[in-house]
Amino acid sequence: MTRKICVITGTRAEYGLLRWVMQGIKDDPELTLQIIATGMHLSPEFGLTYRNIEQDGFQIDRKVEMLTSSDTAVGIAKSMGLGLIGFADVLNELKPDLIVVLGDRFEIFSAVSAALVARIPVAHLHGGELTEGAFDDAIRHSITKMSHLHFVAAEEYRQRVIQLGEQPDHVFLVGGLGIDNIKRLKLLDREELEASIDLRLGPKNLLITFHPVTLETATAAEQMAELLAALAEFEDTQLIFTMPNADNGGRVMIRMVEEFVAQHTNARAYTSLGQLRYLSCVSNVDGVVGNSSSGLAEVPSFCKGTVNIGDRQRGRLQAESVINCEPTRKSIAGAINKLYSTDFQLILSKLANPYGDGGASEKVVEILKNHALCGMIKKIFYDLCNE
Repeated sequence: MTRKICVITGTRAEYGLLRWVMQGIKDDPELTLQIIATGMHLSPEFGLTYRNIEQDGFQIDRKVEMLTSSDTAVGIAKSMGLGLIGFADVLNELKPDLIVVLGDRFEIFSAVSAALVARIPVAHLHGGELTEGAFDDAIRHSITKMSHLHFVAAEEYRQRVIQLGEQPDHVFLVGGLGIDNIKRLKLLDREELEASIDLRLGPKNLLITFHPVTLETATAAEQMAELLAALAEFEDTQLIFTMPNADNGGRVMIRMVEEFVAQHTNARAYTSLGQLRYLSCVSNVDGVVGNSSSGLAEVPSFCKGTVNIGDRQRGRLQAESVINCEPTRKSIAGAINKLYSTDFQLILSKLANPYGDGGASEKVVEILKNHALCGMIKKIFYDLCNE
């Protein structure tokens, strides 16, 4: 009898990291892949990105609608409640032996909460990390405490998961999953990318990906205004925007980007580039500007610079290619100018990515296939005080 492994995904970025784990499960005759799509994947506003999953040859077994039309704190909390109801039903229908989740978003918190009371073991990817500017940080650690197998991207993160009371022999250091995409996808060259996104790249090009900082109040619009004011100074640079996530304050940021693009001929915005086009953009631009985790975890593998704005990613491991700055137009503009400087470009030529050099997906699938599941539900707290 094959082991049924259910992968749950709610966003384009998360699916991009899970893609090769899903492929490995699908290709293994001793495993049965189940897929639940939820959150932004099912929203026309965010590009109906569940279609990307299907285009890659996967069958989606269930869809859990949970997003409301509001990105206020009340709206997000109601979405979490809707998700919990929906996941309770679909997990009861699919009856997986194990669910696989990644990261720290509110959609995944709802899914894992439903699995907890249904007594279904959970494998959690990319735990132990810190993002002190967002409530994702608390969600990530909460998911860790509801999970049974842990796959982490760095030794520092492994130690943090153990510090949370997880058994060391259930915490596996595999490296960053996003690097597998870089290694395994055939990225578009400059001409192919220009045709795909219908944009002619210039002598200077930047990729912009900026999201709300969810633990700060009333800052989404203000911080986006500062970023756009800084970018307006770079008239000789092509600016490629990816739209913000469905987080608190995300929709006002989307409108601001749309207005900026309408007024600047050197700017273009995309609801969803998908992993192939996104990574191809990284490969062909001069650097990435914003506050996305990809700027820290994947971009260094391209030996490209990242301008990391504000506190959203504060606490994550960083390569030397990351330039941290305040969310003010002066600080952002200064960081972009530093990115283009000769001294900084010399740093990039001898860069090492702290998240490894690939192979994480295969390691994850092998453990999912062979690790004993019997008796996992009753966890024993690993107490460092008793060492």
